[in-house]
Amino acid sequence: QVQLVESGGGLVQAGGSLRLSCAASGSIFRFNAMNWYRQAPGNQRELVAAITSGGSTKYSDSVKGRFTISRDNAKNTVYLQMNSLKPEDTAVYYCNAEEATVADTYEYWGQGTQVTVSS
Repeated sequence: QVQLVESGGGLVQAGGSLRLSCAASGSIFRFNAMNWYRQAPGNQRELVAAITSGGSTKYSDSVKGRFTISRDNAKNTVYLQMNSLKPEDTAVYYCNAEEATVADTYEYWGQGTQVTVSS
């Protein structure tokens, strides 16, 4: 059973920074991609950043240039460095992993970590 555990959320003033971590219970090499999503109250969950097993990254337009996703394979951990935070970045941030096998595609989710940005 795959477990993803997020940490690093909290309260920060606008313009500040936070670094989120997502620690997997096993090797992250098995995942085709690892992603960060966020969900604000009343909104749908949205993809914020993604990183493939090969290291390719992509970002939503709303965070491009401010957020950076990275992975440490030795620590089985994915990070989201968030700089120049804005109040509209306030949300619960979720780690997600995608695994494609011959038989099927699987998704795994962490429990989420709250990020609150005050103005």
